[in-house]
Amino acid sequence: MPNNPSRYLALNVVALRGTRGASQQQLADMAGIPRSTITNIESGAANPSLDNLVRLSAALGVGIEELIAEPRDECVLIPQDRIPVRKYGRGKVRVHELLPERIKGLHIERMELEAGSSMRGTPHVTGTKEYLHVTAGTVTVVVSGRMFAVPTGSVLAFPGAQPHSYVNRGSMHATALSAVVPGSVLRNPE
Repeated sequence: MPNNPSRYLALNVVALRGTRGASQQQLADMAGIPRSTITNIESGAANPSLDNLVRLSAALGVGIEELIAEPRDECVLIPQDRIPVRKYGRGKVRVHELLPERIKGLHIERMELEAGSSMRGTPHVTGTKEYLHVTAGTVTVVVSGRMFAVPTGSVLAFPGAQPHSYVNRGSMHATALSAVVPGSVLRNPE
């Protein structure tokens, strides 16, 4: 599909309106613009004014750039060789970024720790919480001087802003999943 902002706008408005369960009239009322304008936008024939784009983006709760960007597929398969990996401790610790889209403050990673390896964690933003789920082996997590041995299948929840590190004291390879959740999500669960 060639770069076509009017077509992208049409597809994005239809999709966003659909996910919100709003009719064209309801969206028009929320945006304060005529329903016929919504109909023209959704047909791909409209060239809306900047004022109407601002109103529409506010009503849908997205930025203007998201309205006119090429629509994203809801499902994305990321091949293993395209998942970003960071290495620490002379390559003995590998951290795989599992969240392909940037969401402020939210991180999901898979950690692989060879026997005897360790990694210092980077303190996250104040108010975040980290959840570490060990899927193989045992990972010892040191949080502000306190040690927690987290065995396979267990989850350690701790304040993400605290200084922390991960250690594999065992003789086997260990893996864990880490989810860092921003305080805003914790305070406003849906």
